[in-house]
Amino acid sequence: MPNALIQYMGYLIYFWGGDGSEPVHVHVSKSKQKNATKFWVTSEGIELANDTGSVDKKDMKAILAYLRANRESIIMSWVEFFGKAELKR
Repeated sequence: MPNALIQYMGYLIYFWGGDGSEPVHVHVSKSKQKNATKFWVTSEGIELANDTGSVDKKDMKAILAYLRANRESIIMSWVEFFGKAELKR
């Protein structure tokens, strides 16, 4: 089941309840869907994991900036939900 973190620019930013065995990441799309664009939260910042086209190219820069600015709160939400957080290096 997806856990919505926030809505930004009409996009949902969320993670799936079964994602806890992976490093911290979020999915971004207009609706909760399995093939959403995925971003890793790394020890250095935010990294695009896969671009499925669910984020318009014209919005990508703003989404990345938003995720970078909110990196710590994303990690805290992950820990609250899963109880632990591993960052991709």
